[in-house]
Amino acid sequence: MFRNDFIWGVATSSYQIEGRDANDGAGLNIWDDFVKKGTIVDGSDADVACDFIHRYKEDFAIMRMMGVKAYRFSISWSRLIPDGIGEVNQKAVDLYRDMLICMKENGIRPFMTLFHWEYPLALEEKGGWVNPESSKWFERYAEVVGENFADLCDDFITFNEPQCTIGLGYVRGYHAPGKKLPLKDTLFAAHNLLKAHGLAVKALRRLAPNAKIGYAPTCGVAYPNTNSAADIEAAKKRYFGFDEDKGNWAWNVTWFLDPVIFGKYPEDGIELFKDDLFEITKEDLELINQPIDFIGQNIYNGYPVSAGENGEIVYADRDRGYNQTAMTWPVTPCALYWGPKFLYERYGKDILITENGMADCDIVAPDGGIHDGSRIAFLDQYISELQRAADEGASIIGYFHWSYCDNFEWADGYTKRFGLVYVDYPSLKRTIKDSGFWFKKVMETNGANLSINNSFKEPIFLAPHFTHNIWGGTKLREVFGYDVEGDDIGECWGISALKGGAAVVKSGPYRGMGLDELYDSHNELFGTHHDRFPLLTKIIDAKSDLSIQVHPDDKYAAEHENGSLGKMECWYVLDCDEDASLVVGHNAATRQELCDMMDQGKWNDLIREVKISKGDFIQIDPGTVHAIKGGVVVLETQQNSDITYRLYDYDRLWNGAKRELHVDKCKDVITVPATDVSAAIVHDTDKAQGIRLLNSCEYYNVSRVNVTSELEIDVNEHYILVSVIEGDGLLGSHPIKLGDHFILPVGYGKAVFSGNMKLIVSSEA
Repeated sequence: MFRNDFIWGVATSSYQIEGRDANDGAGLNIWDDFVKKGTIVDGSDADVACDFIHRYKEDFAIMRMMGVKAYRFSISWSRLIPDGIGEVNQKAVDLYRDMLICMKENGIRPFMTLFHWEYPLALEEKGGWVNPESSKWFERYAEVVGENFADLCDDFITFNEPQCTIGLGYVRGYHAPGKKLPLKDTLFAAHNLLKAHGLAVKALRRLAPNAKIGYAPTCGVAYPNTNSAADIEAAKKRYFGFDEDKGNWAWNVTWFLDPVIFGKYPEDGIELFKDDLFEITKEDLELINQPIDFIGQNIYNGYPVSAGENGEIVYADRDRGYNQTAMTWPVTPCALYWGPKFLYERYGKDILITENGMADCDIVAPDGGIHDGSRIAFLDQYISELQRAADEGASIIGYFHWSYCDNFEWADGYTKRFGLVYVDYPSLKRTIKDSGFWFKKVMETNGANLSINNSFKEPIFLAPHFTHNIWGGTKLREVFGYDVEGDDIGECWGISALKGGAAVVKSGPYRGMGLDELYDSHNELFGTHHDRFPLLTKIIDAKSDLSIQVHPDDKYAAEHENGSLGKMECWYVLDCDEDASLVVGHNAATRQELCDMMDQGKWNDLIREVKISKGDFIQIDPGTVHAIKGGVVVLETQQNSDITYRLYDYDRLWNGAKRELHVDKCKDVITVPATDVSAAIVHDTDKAQGIRLLNSCEYYNVSRVNVTSELEIDVNEHYILVSVIEGDGLLGSHPIKLGDHFILPVGYGKAVFSGNMKLIVSSEA
């Protein structure tokens, strides 16, 4: 969970929610002008927006009921100083002071942002941020803020997303003021903005000496495509580097942060922009490099990066059909891990997530509620990743959800909804969404309800590992539908963590991880932890007879096999020919007789074959002579060990020679006399729905499950392994079919199966 002093809050900006009033005394800003040019998708404006200037008391009460303890908001420069530099609008002072008082009355800590893109139109007409005087204009504004609000507010943020101000407003023209300026002008505008930040920090330090002051840039996060050291280094290199399109250059981390934290622009940026740079003085850099208390960061998504053969940056492809928000932004939760982690490693400053959230297609349900499960899933994944960064040492001090309520989404007008509170724009009625109640629990518990702090509830579906064997056949492809070539497919390791043969997670947050890696790195899924994943589930297709074998117990293996484990296993017969048999046990009455029969090659006398039918279950304890005969397909559950001693191989040739036998070790470990066959075999012919325990031993419990309608299994204290051996159906909302293998994690809860199918279910003992 997050630390006890973690700052939980919600965020908005003034222009997006405030609205206007004929008597409010506010001046025009660049967006008031921009919306009149037909630039907004739905033709709308923000004259009413959410009518916050008239409804803020209602909204602060709603925030209190939602458990909000901190509110990041911006004030409007042109509302406070209508022409940007002249007379102060006392109505705006009174409005914002009353907001601050009302916040505190509702137990809400205010975080005031000075600039969230609402630039006074009068100043833009003088050149805006390209004007050399623009930083001084902002200093005057910051002084007015400090003089009027420092007694009521202790937390200030100078700028929100300067990359957007420059990149969208001056480079691409997609946002107000809608300009497309030459590179040199946009670089100069960014420099003036950074100087304005420095002057504002100095002004606030003078007028609010006890205040905490930060700065909130943004950028898409370059994250490693894999967890390899090379990919991590490549992602970090790209995140802080300048692999830039000069025509869209502003989406950069270090150009907007290095001068603030280090007092210098990054050298690779200087080199890239050298032909368009102006004189950057020592005094400018000292001004920009004012001490701040935290780095705010707005993070919504990222992009995968790999390392090329020579360590170069390679932009990896996103998955086909990757998840997107209503903004068509990719859903990349790990951006909220790698971004803060990289930032903290580079800058060593407290990190405050000043924006994160998603636009969703929120629809009012028949009960009047907004059941936005997609947003809850999004936030759970992202905030869990943020906690992971904090758990690993990054100093994350808080998280603000964007946004408190639906609002005017800039160029997208009212077509996108980011809020935890739904706003019905015709009536302006507020309704708390399901995500708002969910986030209330997050804030109340410091994240105790996040999936990272609970057993993950998603089934872990696995892609098997296959082996090719001289005795293998084609049923694993033809009957079970596995996409594997060859006429010698002997084994499907469906649930395996063996090194070099691990099953791989097919989907979900752990996709691409081998079961061995998953077991080592996510113990919370399994509840217990051994040196290795303890079980192995496989399907064996024997086209011809397997060699006759025996396994040692743990004690013998530890002494004779370098501390390895022994091996206990069991078979469930999935298919077999008529009159099929298996080798189970032997006919020697004493160990001396056993040794004599082996030495004399009396294999027909020694080996005991037993008749079997489909559905038979056979337990193979250590010391049991055993072999699968041709024409038999079994599902095997075993200890995760490959220690096997070969007793006899029918004198077959393997690559021109007989395979190695382990006669002496077999003589040591074979149990004499053999267990009575009736005690080893269970005949399972029951077709009725239900669960039948087939065996419980010191290593595993194995059951057969028939599903004919709907059946529930409680998965709480132990994780379980599941293989579908007949039919198809559903696990909750997940379609499953013959040949599927998966794990239900510890604490999964009720697993609801429906359909017409047969399963083999196992767990640790």
